[in-house]
Amino acid sequence: MTIATATNVRSMTGQGNAAGMTDLGNLTIELRTVNNRGFKSTIRVPEPLYGWESKIESVVREYLHRGSVNLSITIDQAPGQTPVQINEAILSAYARQCRDAIRQANLDGDPQVILNVAAMTSLPGVLSSAQNASADSNQVWPQVHEILVAAMRQLVAMREREGAHMAATLLEECSLIAAQVDAVQSLAPQAAENYRLRLDAKVKRVLQDYDVDVHAVDLLREVQVYADKADVSEEVTRLDSHLKLFQSVLNGDSQPRSGRDEPTGRKLDFVIQEMFRETNTIGSKSAHSDVAAVVVEIKCALERMRELIQNLE
Repeated sequence: MTIATATNVRSMTGQGNAAGMTDLGNLTIELRTVNNRGFKSTIRVPEPLYGWESKIESVVREYLHRGSVNLSITIDQAPGQTPVQINEAILSAYARQCRDAIRQANLDGDPQVILNVAAMTSLPGVLSSAQNASADSNQVWPQVHEILVAAMRQLVAMREREGAHMAATLLEECSLIAAQVDAVQSLAPQAAENYRLRLDAKVKRVLQDYDVDVHAVDLLREVQVYADKADVSEEVTRLDSHLKLFQSVLNGDSQPRSGRDEPTGRKLDFVIQEMFRETNTIGSKSAHSDVAAVVVEIKCALERMRELIQNLE
């Protein structure tokens, strides 16, 4: 069996960043992703972009199917911009409520009770970005979207590079397994012959002790029953088919019937499970010591492949 070298997979680990000038100031987007069974996002945005998390996540989902995503956005104000503004109406309302509470508690004369205006600016709604109004305009989102797309493309490029290296390793393991499968095909017929020779020797020893004769056809019938039970040709055929499917998924040749993009790593994980199942069956059916050694080698290769697949999108 021959294994091709084309690949079409992406790692779930990567990072990307992009920056650009917007009406809000200099906006920087940083992205980091790690492996996850599904899609999970953690998005941190500054106050001017509060409420835009769902719009940002929808863009991220256009580029990623699986993985845990950490996205953060920071804004540096442009020179000459006022970073924040005080909402005088809200501050006055807080101050009035505080004075009323002090009077009701009869704490007017307490020197420790001081109405600290500076401290009150940390209360919700007192300070707001000077550019909050601009964040609601139709001009800001296209600017943010452009920077976000640039960061996403950088992230995807890194995931594709890492995925290509991982896919090359997976294909090497496929080549190793293919060679081991060929070895099983050549060794399997010897199992029945070895059983026949052992059975023949044992029967002859017993017959000599008890002076009993047995027909050769009876001996051959017993060998045939064993050969049927130990036959692994179907398992070998299916394992070979799974290897071809694995390669096809890596190359992107296997298209889902639904017509939708599906995560490659998840599908490869299912194929690996089937390959493990066939390998275990071969090991349990064959009593040939050399076949058992080959089965161990195949299992080791499959386990290495499964560890890599856990980090593929």
